[in-house]
Amino acid sequence: MIFDLLLAAIEGKIQVAAAALGVPIGIGLIGFKACESVGRNPEAATSILVQSIICMAFAEAIIFFAIFLG
Repeated sequence: MIFDLLLAAIEGKIQVAAAALGVPIGIGLIGFKACESVGRNPEAATSILVQSIICMAFAEAIIFFAIFLG
């Protein structure tokens, strides 16, 4: 009985843990690729910055969905 409740509590937090681990990796990859593309084409730095900030905000929203809907 207690084991089932503990297992249910742990299973409910797995998606939050996965999101908490995946979001920083995704944001790091977005930043890495943004820096790489600005290095290749410095004239497009402003548009790359805007697009990368939007993508980071979408990636950050994933953890809020995992916390509030999970």
